[in-house]
Amino acid sequence: MTAENQIPEPAGPATIYRILDANRNRCLEGLRVVEEHVRFIWEDQHLVAQCKQLRHDLVTVLASLPRAELQAARDVLADVGTSVTTHSEYERADVDSVVAANWSRVQQSLRSLEEYLKVLAPAAAAQLEVLRYRSYTIERAVTVLSASRDRLAAARLYVLVDGRASLGVFRQLIERLVQGGADMLQLRDKTLSDRALLKRARVLREITREHGVLFIMNDRADLAALAQADGVHLGQDDVAVKDARGVVGARALVGVSTHNLDQARQAVLEGANYLGCGPTFPSVTKEFTQFPGVEFLREVHREIRLPAFAIGGINSAHIDRVLAAGFARVAVSNSVVNAADPAEATRALKSRLLTAT
Repeated sequence: MTAENQIPEPAGPATIYRILDANRNRCLEGLRVVEEHVRFIWEDQHLVAQCKQLRHDLVTVLASLPRAELQAARDVLADVGTSVTTHSEYERADVDSVVAANWSRVQQSLRSLEEYLKVLAPAAAAQLEVLRYRSYTIERAVTVLSASRDRLAAARLYVLVDGRASLGVFRQLIERLVQGGADMLQLRDKTLSDRALLKRARVLREITREHGVLFIMNDRADLAALAQADGVHLGQDDVAVKDARGVVGARALVGVSTHNLDQARQAVLEGANYLGCGPTFPSVTKEFTQFPGVEFLREVHREIRLPAFAIGGINSAHIDRVLAAGFARVAVSNSVVNAADPAEATRALKSRLLTAT
């Protein structure tokens, strides 16, 4: 029997260590690529911290493996895989494809580490399973960040409207807000019946579609889907982002109201497309017992690059304080919809936001 036809010996610990060493290196390399994308391209402190923690936790889990055994098992010169390549390995269309390829490398390596550690260290294998699931969550957050920044790049002024006294008055208000330059309109009304609210929503959809303005439904993912809205906005006591997305679809925008930094961080990891941050100032349209205020805006601006709108009592008198906190996106209601001339009030506020960017 020739050497080529000999049955290889069963894999022993040395062979497993070789596999573990290769995948450990591959995984850490991939995580570093992803981390630097978030760090230098998006400058998102929150997601950088998530990537870095994942990398450090991987090192901690694998620290129990004898480093001498890993390095002794390493044999790059004899590795048959180093000479097997594909043309696509040396091509990347853009930075997003770089990140996608490296997330795939990270997750495949984690799975390989997890499976082979079941032979040597089952407890460590279970910990790696948890890390793999975390990597999926962080990958989604990075992907949603990129898509949301593109889709909401021009969105500066977000106006919240109620259903008004009649459908005719509602239509007139919406037309005035669109004429004034509102980028996004949200329908929020707790008093109307579902049937009446849906009628308003369909009018809002008709007008916003004609003018290229985004239409968001407050709270109600079901009505958002029926009215073909661009998305739904959720409060802290509403359904989770994943449940809302199951109703409105993967392409829909899902926004989340946040009142502290932990809530903002969590909304990012849950896959929200944008944040509402506030209340910034006392508001006549909604009652709050606490006001995180402008300092909360500063905290979000320092850490998070997902599109975020300051909300709560914002008007032309103190818009400069919001802008100084790093926010160039605001959500307003009373200061615009109840103005003597909603179109002019919208136009003035929009102009102020555009001047600051």
